[in-house]
Amino acid sequence: MTRIPSLCLFCGSRAGRDPAHAATAQALGILLAERGVKLVYGGGAVGLMGISARAAKAAGGQVVGVIPRTLMREEIAQVGLDELIVVETLHERKALMHLHSDAFIALPGSIGTLDELFEALTWRELSIHAKPILLLGANDYWAPFMTLLRHLDAQGFAPDDLFDIVEELPGLEALAERLI
Repeated sequence: MTRIPSLCLFCGSRAGRDPAHAATAQALGILLAERGVKLVYGGGAVGLMGISARAAKAAGGQVVGVIPRTLMREEIAQVGLDELIVVETLHERKALMHLHSDAFIALPGSIGTLDELFEALTWRELSIHAKPILLLGANDYWAPFMTLLRHLDAQGFAPDDLFDIVEELPGLEALAERLI
């Protein structure tokens, strides 16, 4: 198992209705700080992403945010990060997040989270990177997504190694084992 020095977080700019998602985001930030794993994320102070970033910083972790100039007000750029990189476009944001990370993890989120996740999956399928892609969500959040992937596979549209390039974690403990 390879060490993961930096982990890119894709997740919601909202906290969602289930408080378990916010608790998971907070616990993730703390875990990364405790394990010395740099958190790379979208740079916002809102939603699950802000919760994770603040928790990581409060626990002594290193946090790098990448935020498009146009979202600095909407997502409220998080203050107090080790580095906040301001870019012009969402495409630049994703490219820099990929560049600064050794693995990806997706927590619950909406369309933006899915966009980031699908791009990471696509780039992995095309061998642009070989970084782990992990899914973590309370109360079976990713179950419908995994059902969709199984459907793609059953219909013959998925790559043969689809379930080798994305891993749904059963809980934070499984991530902790990966971050040894």
